[in-house]
Amino acid sequence: MSLTETENMTSAPPCPTLSTAALRSAAMAAALVGVLALPLAGVQLIDVGGRPGLELRPLWVVLPMVAAFALRFALIRGRVFERPGMALPLHRNPLAGRIPAGALLALAAVLAILFPLSPLGGRYEIDLASTFLTYVMLGWGLNIVVGMAGLLDLGYVAFYAAGAYTFAILNRDFGLGFWQALPLCVMVATFLGVVLGFPVLRLRGDYLAIVTLGFGEIIRLFLVNAAPVTGGPNGITGIARPTFFGYEVAARAPDGGGTLADLTGLAFAPTHRVIWIYYIALLFAAVVGIVTWRLRNMAIGRSWEALREDELAVAAMGINPTTAKLQAFAIGAGVGGLAGCFFAGRQGFISPESFVFMESAVLLAIVVLGGLGSHLGVVLAAAFLVFMPEIARSFAEYRMLFFGLAMVGVMVLRPGGLISRRRPSILAPQGAGGRKTEGAAR
Repeated sequence: MSLTETENMTSAPPCPTLSTAALRSAAMAAALVGVLALPLAGVQLIDVGGRPGLELRPLWVVLPMVAAFALRFALIRGRVFERPGMALPLHRNPLAGRIPAGALLALAAVLAILFPLSPLGGRYEIDLASTFLTYVMLGWGLNIVVGMAGLLDLGYVAFYAAGAYTFAILNRDFGLGFWQALPLCVMVATFLGVVLGFPVLRLRGDYLAIVTLGFGEIIRLFLVNAAPVTGGPNGITGIARPTFFGYEVAARAPDGGGTLADLTGLAFAPTHRVIWIYYIALLFAAVVGIVTWRLRNMAIGRSWEALREDELAVAAMGINPTTAKLQAFAIGAGVGGLAGCFFAGRQGFISPESFVFMESAVLLAIVVLGGLGSHLGVVLAAAFLVFMPEIARSFAEYRMLFFGLAMVGVMVLRPGGLISRRRPSILAPQGAGGRKTEGAAR
């Protein structure tokens, strides 16, 4: 190697100066934000002598414009100063090699179990945690279909509704309790997943999304119009709550049976029911998490991931894409039915308004925001989408504005999701010696 080549390798290229194109792009972004902020926040209706008037608020326009200009300028500057052709290192967990993953999971499990008994475990906080765990279950179920198998499903809420209404009808008409109806709810939702999977086997992309969206709306309209069975728009009330091995978690049992207070000798408190519901949600979330994680590391999970990348290559390798798709739809739907049964038992009342398209959109946002195929990403995204609106509740009418800005910021800074890089399901050897590649070893 010559001296000139050595100098070229050791010397770093000079940092380029910011071009006028960067300033122009930042100015255009600021102008666009100004156009949007002027009618939304820059003008306010006021009362002028009994007649409506307008009050201009220039700071509400100027400040977002300055923030947009600075953010766009900073993003472009970061791209300009990147060396061309420079390989970016893999993002590694700073705790990797120091704290075992099993220890972190055990610590998280202990904290989750002790949370209702801690000073932070108020009635509102426990109920909000139950909602969070419900969305984690649904996110993991949809992650099988969208994140692993790559099948865009916009009607996942239909399986959620199927599980909830199955339990409600079985309890109202046949007197089945929560634990008795739970397997039937999962079976009904799984059957609907297979029914949806057959017509869409040859569809991809936008066409698949349209069909699944229509399926979700068909289920919702059926629930509204089949009033003799589903209660119509009024829904179903008086759904039985989950029991503790046959003992009602209530002040008194409706049929004169035993209660948890009679079993333990403790005076009943309204928080007991909320805590019991939370522990059920924690149990279900743990089971769903373990099952979906094991499926990802099994042959069926690897076939889903291969199907997501290239369906033709999967067929060429001898894997039946039809079977793989149906398995993804069925298992994902079963998880949705499980969460729906829990939702009906928790609320005691359901109606079609609880299963609108917006729920499917939120679940899809959880999967995409967390990172396709990432289990931990689903948990982080569910926490963001559940807790962020509650934190912003103090901002009153600007609550959803701050929530939307936070989501846009996350997608700009992390376009691949909160966890966009995952460890492969299987590490492929390189060469005859069986040495692993550098990226795989990480």
